[in-house]
Amino acid sequence: MEILSSNVDGVFTIQFNRPTKKNAFTAAMYQAMTDAMHEAEHDPSVRVILFTGNADAFTAGNDLEDFVNDPPMSPDAAVFRFMQAVTDARKPLVAAVAGNAVGIGTTLLLHCELVYAADNAKFALPFAKLGLCPEFASSFLLPQLAGYQRAAEALLLGDAFGAEEAYDMGLVNRVFPKDELLAFAQAQAGKLAALPAASVRTTKQLMKAQQQAAVAAQMAEEIRHFAAMLPAPAAREAVAAFLEKRKPDFRNLPES
Repeated sequence: MEILSSNVDGVFTIQFNRPTKKNAFTAAMYQAMTDAMHEAEHDPSVRVILFTGNADAFTAGNDLEDFVNDPPMSPDAAVFRFMQAVTDARKPLVAAVAGNAVGIGTTLLLHCELVYAADNAKFALPFAKLGLCPEFASSFLLPQLAGYQRAAEALLLGDAFGAEEAYDMGLVNRVFPKDELLAFAQAQAGKLAALPAASVRTTKQLMKAQQQAAVAAQMAEEIRHFAAMLPAPAAREAVAAFLEKRKPDFRNLPES
């Protein structure tokens, strides 16, 4: 199975398990993650949700071949339903990130309470490079977290950055050798699971209350632009170039 889930002592782990594709997400995987989120949210024995991949990849982001075959053109698309499940989550979210965290692999972290990274983690937000725009309210949350200029550099240029830079930006809590990462993240999640559930949920709700409406509005606006840009020439050229393993050429494309 490409998405694994388990509940151990109140920690519900959602593991990305497609190592041959660096855990790149398909629409079916988004649906499986959404189902897992709903299961965790409605199970009273679950206190914390932990996202993880493997030692070499958190996720490479969207599987572009699947993306072309099943493009997310409406708010009902599987990827957007997953985003909604994450933003609706009342229970705390923890992430253990090793290897590549591309696109949604980075924007997901903006919605987590605790994020721990391995020293081999590489983050990237290549939306503009793909002729697209940011998603998951990252165009709102990342400038808040890292400051406008650092967010602009990450979102406009889309260049990869390492774990220490992510720590400096406030995106991750701590950085560890990759063989120590998961055990530490599980221990921290276990600490949360041992606390009074109502206290943890209420504290999370109070911290997020002031930005909930803004996050929802920004996600809706991003989805609107994303759907319009997806069939445009720039995005088509970017995806074709990726699949053909060549550099994209945007020079003679019309502006939109």
